[in-house]
Amino acid sequence: MKRTAADRPLGPEITEWTPPPRPGPDVIEGRYLRLQRLSPERDAPDIFAATLATPSVWDYLGNGPFDTAGSLQTWMEKATGSADVFYTFMDRQTGDPIGYASFMRIDAANGVLEIGNVMITPAAQQSRAASEGLMAMIGWAFAAGYRRVEWKCNALNEPSRRAANRYGFTFEGIFRNHMIIKGRNRDTAWFAMTVTDWPAVKSAHDKWLNPDNFDDAGVQRKSLSELTLAAVLHAETTLSTATPQAS
Repeated sequence: MKRTAADRPLGPEITEWTPPPRPGPDVIEGRYLRLQRLSPERDAPDIFAATLATPSVWDYLGNGPFDTAGSLQTWMEKATGSADVFYTFMDRQTGDPIGYASFMRIDAANGVLEIGNVMITPAAQQSRAASEGLMAMIGWAFAAGYRRVEWKCNALNEPSRRAANRYGFTFEGIFRNHMIIKGRNRDTAWFAMTVTDWPAVKSAHDKWLNPDNFDDAGVQRKSLSELTLAAVLHAETTLSTATPQAS
C-alpha cells in the first residue's frame, strides 16, 4: 500500500528552544580543576616538558610531537586564532597545566558542538582533575542550551574510544576514509551525547566526582565507566530502535 505524505515520520517539532551562545567564558570552575582559556606563552613550556618523554601522546592528534616549547607555542598561537575555543586544564592542587581541549565544529544554529583536540599529559590521564575538565566542558555545553555534544577520534585509537564510553557518549558508527592525518588514512569513530541522555550521565558524573567516591589514598570506589554504563546502554537501545532497517 502506498503511503501518503501524512503517514511519513517527520520527527518531533522543536518549538520552545533558542539557539545557544558560542562558547566563550574565560574560566569554567570545577572542584579539582579550573578551565582557563589557552594561553600559548603561559602554557606551552609546562605542557612541552610534561610530554617530552612520551612522544606517543601525539600519535593520534593532528599535530605534534614538538621539538621545542617554542614550536608548541607557535602551534598554540595558530590554534587560539582559529574558530575553535581552547581551554587549558589547570590542576587546582598544583596550579600546573595538565592538558587542553577545545570546543570545535560549533553549530549554534542547530545546537551541536564537538569536544576535540584533547591532549592530556601522560601523568594526568584518567586523574580526577583531567576527568573533571572534560565533564565540565560537557556540562557547560548542555547548561548553555546545546542539544548534542560530539566526540570523534581515530577508529584505531582505543584509549579515546574507551574514554568516550567512560564519559557517557554513545557510539554512532565509523566514517571510513574520513581524513588524511600525518600522511595516513584515518577512519573516524563517531560518538555523541544528546540533551536526552544528559540527565542520567550528569548524575553519574556527579556521583563519581563526589569526595565520598574516593578513599583516603585517592583511589576511586566506583569507576566512572560503572556509573555511566546504564546511561550508555539506554542511549544505545534508543538509537537502535530509532534507526530504520534496510529492506
